[in-house]
Order: sequence, then C-alpha cells, then structure tokens
Amino acid sequence: MGPIFWWMLLGMALATYIPRMIPLTLLEGKALPPVVSGVLRNIPFAVLGALIFPAILFVQEGNLLFGVIGAATAFLIAGLGGGVMSVVLGTIAALAVYSLFM
Repeated sequence: MGPIFWWMLLGMALATYIPRMIPLTLLEGKALPPVVSGVLRNIPFAVLGALIFPAILFVQEGNLLFGVIGAATAFLIAGLGGGVMSVVLGTIAALAVYSLFM
C-alpha cells in the first residue's frame, strides 16, 4: 500500500465527515423552520422509493408480474397494519407460492 492509498483514504474520510460535521456545528441549538423539517423528514421515504421501485420492475428478468405481485403483497400487508417482518415474510411466502405454480 503506497502513499496514494493513504491519501485516498483520508480524502474519503473527509468527504463523509465534513457533510455530517457542518450541520452539527452550524445548527447546534437552533430550531429549523417547519418547512425545512418537513422536507428533511420525508427524504428517507423518497430515497427508499427510488431504490425499491426499479428493483420491483427488474427483480426477475422477463417476468414483470413477479415484481408486481411482490409489491402488491407487500403493500397489502403493510396497509393492513403488518410490521416490517410480517411484510417481508408474507411477501416471500406469496412469491414462493407464485413460483410453484409458474
């Protein structure tokens, strides 16, 4: 491992540390406006949706119905008030049954 490795490691550490440190130091003890708080609160849901939606479409190449059935099952169980584990296990079970008859 040459010196370039250590410089890259230091650069990557700074690239992840600085965006986390700046809000902590600049906004410490200050209340954010409600609009900003609302936007920041919804970012994880938007990112999760952006990550999951393409996976639904391409979960099994050539079989779009597989992903649609999985998503519909997950939405149904979650809509009925199921927890994360019941949504995951229920979706796996539904797709396993679908795979048997496919």
